[in-house]
Amino acid sequence: MSLRHGLLGLLNYAPMTGYDLNKEFNESLGFFWQAKASQIYRELDAMERAGWLSSERIIQDDKPNKRVYSITAQGKAEFLQWLSSLDPINNALRTKSAFLMRIFFGGELNPESTLELLSVFRQTYLENATHLNTAMEEVNALPHEDERMSKNSKYWKLTALCGEIMYKANLEWVDRAIAILQEEEE
Repeated sequence: MSLRHGLLGLLNYAPMTGYDLNKEFNESLGFFWQAKASQIYRELDAMERAGWLSSERIIQDDKPNKRVYSITAQGKAEFLQWLSSLDPINNALRTKSAFLMRIFFGGELNPESTLELLSVFRQTYLENATHLNTAMEEVNALPHEDERMSKNSKYWKLTALCGEIMYKANLEWVDRAIAILQEEEE
């Protein structure tokens, strides 16, 4: 998935400001795709130049002015084409992880250093798991009277379920990795 397509997907639901997109992206997609605000704004500019979205500048008296982005017909066509493409399926199994690369080469360090790294990883994962639980609770709390919202929430639940299982698997892995390294020290 590209950041652009994630942003198009969110704009497909409703027009939003860059601030709102950043917040919504991190709250709904953040457990499997991370983006910084600067990346989001850079992509919004590029997508507007490509004709995938348009923006309207809103002048406000009591607050800073804001820019509201909307998906265009061309942007919706690009989003739907990407969504139905089978190309990214092969990439779903590949992971780029500087963290795992550090673990792979961890034999060059003393075991205590790698144990500390694994402990920090574990603690960070536990903290982030609460974000995933919150996302699942929010999806479950959505009103189901709106047919489109009800249909989409089912798919949001599927991604949150994947995240939940991946979090559990990573916590199991880190616990086992710590146990293996601690056995070596004994």
